[in-house]
Amino acid sequence: MSHLGALSVIFDLDGTLVDSEPNYYEASRQTLAGHGVPDFTWADNEAYVGVGNQDATRLWKERYGLAVSAEELLAELNRRYLDLARARTPVYPEMRKLVELLAADGVPMAVASGSSPEAIAAILEGTGLGAYLRTAVSAEEVPHGKPAPDVLLEAARRLGADPADCVVLEDAAPGAAAAHAAGMRCIAIPYVAAQADAPEFATATLLLRGGQTEFTAHSAYAWLRATARSR
Repeated sequence: MSHLGALSVIFDLDGTLVDSEPNYYEASRQTLAGHGVPDFTWADNEAYVGVGNQDATRLWKERYGLAVSAEELLAELNRRYLDLARARTPVYPEMRKLVELLAADGVPMAVASGSSPEAIAAILEGTGLGAYLRTAVSAEEVPHGKPAPDVLLEAARRLGADPADCVVLEDAAPGAAAAHAAGMRCIAIPYVAAQADAPEFATATLLLRGGQTEFTAHSAYAWLRATARSR
C-alpha cells in the first residue's frame, strides 16, 4: 500500500490526459460531411465534448435526420478518429507528470473513456502512457456511457478498488456527473471554459475553473495526499 493509503485514480482520456478534441472534431466533421452535413463547426462540436461516441452518433442521427444507421456512423467515426489519433495525439505535460508521480507511489490507476477500445489502446501505446495505465475501460464495454457511472464502476472493479477510495479526473460535465453517481470524488478540469458553471461541475470535489491552464501535477498530487491522509 502506498503512503496515499487506499487511493485509486481513474482518468478520463480525451481532453483530460490528452488534447484529442481537435482530432475528434476533425473526425466528426469528415464523417458528417460525408453524410450531407457540410457545416459542422467547432462550436457545434463543443456540445459533444465528454459525450461517448455511441451516444454522439445516435444524437447526430436524430438531430440531422440522417438515413445511415447509428452503428455505421459509429464505425466510421471510430475509423476516422483512429487514423488521426495514431498520427498525433499530444499529452498534457502536467498530466503526464501526475501519472508518473502516482506510478512512483504505486497508486492503482485506470482510464475510463467514451472512446472505442481500439482508440484508447492506440493512444496509450502511442503516447507511452500505457506503461503506467494498464487498466482501461471503454464505454462500449458497459451498458451505458457517461453520465451513467457504469464505465467508472467497471474501472474500480478491475482495480479491485472501493468507489469511495477512487478519485476521478474529468474535463467534461457528463464525466463529473458520472463520478458523482458512482460515489467517487472528482477533480474537474473543464475543457470548455464556458461550461465551468454547468451544474454537474458543482458536484466535483475540486473544480479548477481555468481548466488545464490552472492544473499542475504537484498541486493535484498534494491535494490527493492531503485528502488521502484525512480519510
